[in-house]
Amino acid sequence: MLVTAWAFYGLGSLAEGRLSWTVFTDPYIHRILGFSLKQAALSATIAVLLALPVARALYYLPELVGKSTFLALCLLCFVLPTLVLITGLVALLGSSGWLTPYLGKSWSLYGMQGILLAHLFLNSPFAIRAFYLQLQALPASSWLLARQLKLSSWQQWTLLEWPQLRARLLTVWVFIFVLCFNSFAVVLSLGGGPQATTLEVAIYQALKYDFNIPEALSLAWLQLLIAGSLYLLMTRFGSSGWLSADTAKLQFLPIPPRWQARLHQLSYYLAWVVLLLPLLALIPNLLQINAERFSKLTIMKPLLTTLSLGVTAAGLAVLLALLILSPIRKARLEYQTRKQWLLDGLANHHLVMPAMVLSVGLYVWCLKHLNLETWGMAFVVLVNTLGLVPFAIQQLKPRLFQFDDQYQHLAQQLKLNTLIYWHVLLPWLARDLQAAFLLCLLLAMGDVAIFSIFANDSWISLPWLIYSYAGSYRIVEASVLSFLFLLICAVLVFWLEKIKNQS
Repeated sequence: MLVTAWAFYGLGSLAEGRLSWTVFTDPYIHRILGFSLKQAALSATIAVLLALPVARALYYLPELVGKSTFLALCLLCFVLPTLVLITGLVALLGSSGWLTPYLGKSWSLYGMQGILLAHLFLNSPFAIRAFYLQLQALPASSWLLARQLKLSSWQQWTLLEWPQLRARLLTVWVFIFVLCFNSFAVVLSLGGGPQATTLEVAIYQALKYDFNIPEALSLAWLQLLIAGSLYLLMTRFGSSGWLSADTAKLQFLPIPPRWQARLHQLSYYLAWVVLLLPLLALIPNLLQINAERFSKLTIMKPLLTTLSLGVTAAGLAVLLALLILSPIRKARLEYQTRKQWLLDGLANHHLVMPAMVLSVGLYVWCLKHLNLETWGMAFVVLVNTLGLVPFAIQQLKPRLFQFDDQYQHLAQQLKLNTLIYWHVLLPWLARDLQAAFLLCLLLAMGDVAIFSIFANDSWISLPWLIYSYAGSYRIVEASVLSFLFLLICAVLVFWLEKIKNQS
């Protein structure tokens, strides 16, 4: 919260506290706001609608071929660096893409359709996992009773599945909406011009191109007001148990009719195709690069920069999450529900705090007080860390709450000192700490928004290098780097899944 206040102080001090009130009456800003809301609402709605049949297929047909691999692929898609996906979509659906000749002369990847496609690829897998896990929580006794009462498929949906899914539907929709509303790299790369710009990109343009601080500050407050209101709605009606492992042990499953089973299989295999196509589209470009051309790619330094930034931010995020959860756990044990809700909200507010707002605020403060050539990297790590803390909290909180329920009373009776207490707790958390670190590492490595503000020519990350290649129409080079990045992320994701399924 202090860093958020610091960022807004930085914006306000350089703007001398002035807001650009013309922003709120400018028709162009109204169009940007309307487009931001429209693309986020469409992305969230379509993602939820497409995820439901796939989640039901995973639930009804537990013996599906490659089910565990598919769930890992869903996680990979959600944490995949955005520039890797964009490069794949350009190779698949761009002006010279695989499928472009079959889409007609009027087709263009850039604009609303490209933004929607990218957002659906990134967020539908999250919704699939969330709905699948919610369905798994249905008790076997409910299905046994449904069989005894001979409920039809429609009655099973309305009386069992829908009430179970409804508890999570709004939360998932709002979460995806906020992610899309705060989207930066997708819109910057696939927007195609001023007619497809979001508030996040407008803030970036106001700072980088116009250096109009009052306008950037006004847009930042506007974006924070909208995203913050939706975040309050999301926290009020519960959380999503983000990216949890497939750990439910079902004793009984309903047997769907044959026609329904066929539809489930069709939706499942179609999801495989849709998720794999943009990734496989990178491969043909790999064959077009020779040894001489490959040797000219500056891979090692950006890769090491990306890994070092990611490891540092992920480690700090996990440490901060542990510290932040301490007062939340205490409030829970003391049955202080309102205090727990307030602390939880403050701990997770960076989930919807636009990274561009934080970055711009800290950037303009640095212009007066620090040398960005020296301190720029530290601020990239700082803002990245804050954005990762909510994900680390969601990974660690269920396990810590479980520890509190089982052992906290015993620990108090034994009067363990702090050192011995953590000596007992950390082995209990070992796998969850690894999982939280790997998830944060995956998310940190794909950062573009923060890097776009603080980056300079002396150091560059792998996603930013991919963006520079793709922006100069060097799609072959961008594809090679994207495929390398994809392999690194895939290894980390399967490692993460292995850890989580063992816990």
